[in-house]
Amino acid sequence: MIRAGIVGGTGYTGVELLRILALHPEVEVAVVTSRTDAGTRVDVAYPSLRGVIDVVFSVPDVEELVGCDVVFFATPNGTAMQMTEALLEQKAKVIDLSADFRFKDAKEWSKWYGMEHACPDLLAEAVYGLPEFNREAVKKARLVANPGCYPTSVQLGFLPLLEKSFVDVSHLIADVKSGVSGAGRKAELAYLMSETGESFKAYAASGHRHLPEIVQGLQAAAGNAVNLTFVPHLLPMIRGIHATLYAQLSPNNASLEEIQALYEQRYAHEPFVDVLALGLHPDTRNVKGSNRCQLALHQPQGGLTIVVLSVIDNLVKGAAGQAVQNMNLMFGFPEDQGLLTLALYP
Repeated sequence: MIRAGIVGGTGYTGVELLRILALHPEVEVAVVTSRTDAGTRVDVAYPSLRGVIDVVFSVPDVEELVGCDVVFFATPNGTAMQMTEALLEQKAKVIDLSADFRFKDAKEWSKWYGMEHACPDLLAEAVYGLPEFNREAVKKARLVANPGCYPTSVQLGFLPLLEKSFVDVSHLIADVKSGVSGAGRKAELAYLMSETGESFKAYAASGHRHLPEIVQGLQAAAGNAVNLTFVPHLLPMIRGIHATLYAQLSPNNASLEEIQALYEQRYAHEPFVDVLALGLHPDTRNVKGSNRCQLALHQPQGGLTIVVLSVIDNLVKGAAGQAVQNMNLMFGFPEDQGLLTLALYP
């Protein structure tokens, strides 16, 4: 049994972590922090957790977290980097769900996130926590950078094609749609359901800050530079990400059946990646509430364009579920422990 702390327990990803960890047989949720709710019982703020979480919100200080074996940061960007070094000195392992440790280049991180990095020396040590690509490194890590939701859906969709050099990496396109919970739990006009409902829009088309994270991961898979056009969109739904990915086949001209076999083989032993049969289309509701990614392949008109469809729940495989998957690997638990929840339907 390990003791877990959650910094930022009132946001959507923090509450999702509580939902998952509350029933994990190897975890005691010992500390949950919130500046605004300090002193309030967690199950008073979230009655859905009555009977399973018996903790009072505390202030987010290192002293409160001493004694935790693992600390999750479900906080805005710029928070985890202020506390991580001290927590590592206290022998805690850290899983950061923000972007603080996802980049290897501190200057690049500052360019996209608009602040100086507080502990750039830790960037080299931080392991990017996409288990399907970095499993062995995650097992040995004491600091894991949990991937973003957009990067998770895009990378899982493209990985097999890039690892086997089946496509032209100079012309990749990711057209990705997200539910409004991806923006976090905040009172911001643009993300109110009355503003997003009955509407659909692209945003940050000239450059989204998840772009360099995705490119960094794809280049690691391809072994060379890649050129990606990434355009995110906001859908009038709460949960879910749907990524439509486009790539041009390389001169080897592999058939769709060969590419299907490649995907099935690549993900055959991955507990949370499901490759659908040819001709099918994944639906975000088929993964809602689960830690699964569903993939499907298409080749329009039998041409040179391969289309990969990738769906995840942005709060689970795109955040809290993947964080718990990484925790399981770091502590030697079965990778799927606590994560075998099936999708909600409808």
